[in-house]
Order: sequence, then structure tokens, then C-alpha cells
Amino acid sequence: MAPNPVRFLTGITPSGTPHLGNYAGMMRPAIAATRTPGVENFYFLADYHALIKCQEPGRVHRSTLEIAASWLAAGLDPERVTFYRQSDIPEIPELTWFLTCVTGKGLLNRAHAYKAAQDRNQEAGREGDDGVTAGLFMYPVLMGADILMFNAHKVPVGRDQVQHIEMARDMAASFNHLYGEHFVLPEAAIEDNVALLAGLDGRKMSKSYDNTIPLFAPREQLRKLVMSIVTDSRAPGEAKEAEGSALFQIYQAFATPEETAAMRRAYEDGIAWGDAKQQLFERIDAEIAPMRARYEDLMAHPEKVEEALQLGAGRARAEARPFLKRLRHAVGLRPLVAVASEAQAATADKADPPALAAFKQYRESDGKFYFKLVAADGRLLLQSTGFEAPREAGQAIARLQREGGAALVALAGQLEPLEGAAAHEAARALDALAASKGEAPAGAAS
Repeated sequence: MAPNPVRFLTGITPSGTPHLGNYAGMMRPAIAATRTPGVENFYFLADYHALIKCQEPGRVHRSTLEIAASWLAAGLDPERVTFYRQSDIPEIPELTWFLTCVTGKGLLNRAHAYKAAQDRNQEAGREGDDGVTAGLFMYPVLMGADILMFNAHKVPVGRDQVQHIEMARDMAASFNHLYGEHFVLPEAAIEDNVALLAGLDGRKMSKSYDNTIPLFAPREQLRKLVMSIVTDSRAPGEAKEAEGSALFQIYQAFATPEETAAMRRAYEDGIAWGDAKQQLFERIDAEIAPMRARYEDLMAHPEKVEEALQLGAGRARAEARPFLKRLRHAVGLRPLVAVASEAQAATADKADPPALAAFKQYRESDGKFYFKLVAADGRLLLQSTGFEAPREAGQAIARLQREGGAALVALAGQLEPLEGAAAHEAARALDALAASKGEAPAGAAS
């Protein structure tokens, strides 16, 4: 039986036009990662987040189109990836409120963005919260909801973003403690090797420095921008240093290893800067031109972009709706017709609480990790096969506790075979465990 897929989630804030640095540093490797077997990818346009920094509706709308069209043109396959717009998933803001109610203000006080805003105000002699909106302060909770809504295992981030993942873990743990095990605790997939391209002036390519090369600039504009890259005064025939050269760094990001080695030799042989820039332009344009044509078509036909996003939204909501329904039940937002029956059940439980089965997790001499389900009277109801890591065993236990007897079929490859009355008894014991945690077993034993 194939193992459960690992789920990755990446948010893309629609703020401005993508440039070559965005493409080489994030987009290209992220799109390549979507082809990894055994991985589910959720990529979303974080347009709610954009509202924190930008109150220009036209700009937010235009940027959302540009960013979505750029990813699709660069090769993101909406059939392979759940690619959606954050604002198309109404369950996310509702989950944000649930998390708000279990998140301490002290945790949010320590958020880097909030502290940076306070530091800037202090340096300027202003009151600490001057100009700080509730949106900026609550930003980590919305990010936590983005991640936890789909129970992402991994979230690719740079080291400066790790705090957001740690805060999401804190929120998930607080909710799980109060209402039962509902959330996976996400982990940061730290991207130490992200390529940071130099811009036109040699500094990091960034909109903040106004030194970017737009990803889908028209061919002639691209050539003009490449020709404006700052170089030193070394003349043709004079050896040049590849290290520290912005031009060489950009070339390396688009060239094959063989082409890069040839350019390094050309530097040593004293290639003229004009010739080096022409080669860079041709190399970039060779990769970008087919994507540029696709991008221009998408920008001219935004209905194609909308169709892709709605496809992703449909998939995302198919998961979000039932999960949010379960969370609403867990926190007590339930139909009132259930009050009487639940009160009766609670009274019966207090009068004669049932003896539930329990899981036992352990390690054997073969180095593998196992678990078993033991009845209240000590009888063995369920036995696992060996797992390489304790976390894998824990995830299987969590699913059995969450889904009850219905999970037996899905996890059959990780359990010793059960037949007849033994299977029936194990399923009933698991359903009882799930019910005791406020779950609604998908398939109760009859």
C-alpha cells in the first residue's frame, strides 16, 4: 500500500509584477517540485494578505492577474497542483476566527512584522502602534489558517519566515489541546539554497531597489535592460572576474553547467562586456520567449486564468467544507436539535462511563516502531506492522483515533490482518474512541 502523500503549501502574495529574480529563485524550482512523486502541492494567491499593505483595489486586482498568469505561463499545471485564490475559500477566514480565539496576544506581540513596525515608530518618535492596523497585527493568524486549513506537512520558507510556521504550530497545538486532535503540526521546509539574483545595479534584484528585470518584458525591452546592467571599466581583451559579477550570476541562473563554464573561460579571456551582455540576453530570451507568448495570451484572455483558479478553488473547497464542518462541531457550533440527545448522552456517560480501548506505542529490537490497540480488559484488538520512524506510527494512530473504524481499510497495509469478529470488534472500539474525542466516525460499525 502506498504511503500517504506529504502535503506542501506555498502562498504567493500578489504585489507587483514578477521579475527574473522571482522566477529563478522561487517559481522555477517550485514548479519543478510539483512533479515529485508522493507529494501533494497547494499553491495559493494570498490576496487577503495583499490588503494589509495595499489599499489600491485596481493594483490588487491587476497584480492578482499578473501573478496567476505568470505561474501558469511558467509551467504550473492546474491539473497537477491545487492552485487557488485565497479569497475564494470562505472557510479560511472562519478558521482564522477559531484560531484567534485560542491564540495569545503575547504570541502576536512577538511577530517580526509587528515588532519591526513598532521599532520604526520608536525611531521616529511616534507612538508604538501608530499606523499599525489590526490586519498587520493579526497577519500571523491568517497565515496560520492558510496552512492549517489543509493540514500541510511542509511549508517552504526562507529563514526569516520560520517564525510564522512556529506560530502556526502553536495555534494548532492550542486548538488540539482544547478540542481534540484535528490539526497536523506543520514544519518549515527551509530554503537555504534559493537563488538570489543580482539586479541591474549589482544589489539583490528587488522592487524595493527599482533594479528589476520584469519576467515577461517584451523582447526589445529585455535587451535594453540587460544592456544596462552595471559592469566595471575593464576593456575588451582584459581578463574579468566572474565572482561578484552580476552579469555572470544572472547568466549562471539560466545557462547549463557547460554554458556557464564556457562563459567563465570567456571572462578569463577578456570577453567584451557588450558581447557578454548579448549572450546573456539571448540565453534568457531563449528560455523566456515561449513562456512570454503564453503569458501574453493569458493576459489578453483573463477568463482562462479565472477558469484555472476556479478549478483549484473547487478542489480546495471540497476539502475545506467538510473539515470546517467538523471543526464547527468540535467547538460547539452545532444544530440545536442535537442539544437534547447530547445532554442525555453526557448524563449517561457520567453515570456509567464506558471503558475505552487504548493505544500503546513501543519500539522492538529490530529498531522499528509499533503500536497496538488494547481493550480495557487487556485483550489485543489491533496490531501494527513496523514503522521506520515514531512519527509515522503516531500519524497512523491519529488517523485511527480521528476516523474510527472507517480508517481500517485505508491503513490495511500498516496493520496485521483482521477477519470476521475480530475486525468487527476493532472497528467498534475505534469508533468509540473517535466519538469520545468529539469526532463523527465516517463509517460506524454495525
